[in-house]
Amino acid sequence: MEHAKQKSAAETVERVNVMADSDVERPEVVDDNETLNSEIEGAITEPGKVLRIGSMVKQLLDEVRQAPLDEASRERLAEIYERSVIELSEALSPDLQEELKMIALPFDGNGIPSEAELRVAQAQLVGWLEGLFHGIQAALFAQQVAATQQFEQMRQLPSNGVSPGNQNGTYL
Repeated sequence: MEHAKQKSAAETVERVNVMADSDVERPEVVDDNETLNSEIEGAITEPGKVLRIGSMVKQLLDEVRQAPLDEASRERLAEIYERSVIELSEALSPDLQEELKMIALPFDGNGIPSEAELRVAQAQLVGWLEGLFHGIQAALFAQQVAATQQFEQMRQLPSNGVSPGNQNGTYL
């Protein structure tokens, strides 16, 4: 009788091991973080540069709104704006470069832009940059949520690899 109990217990353990290998559905660990990081890093090759230029353009927009500009200052601001667009473009991926090129149109070559033209151009650039930053923040948030979900799925797995509903005890 003792031999039969040992044999039955051994069969149960073997059955549990087979179930652990075949029937248990384990969450797939996908490294979306790596993919998302490479997408974010690929979109902006020099994030520090983009942030510095964005801050500068925003500050210049505030200045343009507050003080009247003479011809020399409007000319200087137009040069800074155009140089900022070029510098930003160099720090972006090709698809974002194309988008920036479509958004940030150059001033017409018929002289110095008016204060209103400068305000509109700079406000448009600041708005585009803010949208870019919000997109990056949203991507980082999505990355964090995905990582948290993966962690929770892994925490819910039993340590022996058997799902709680399929455990067969070795007690007779």
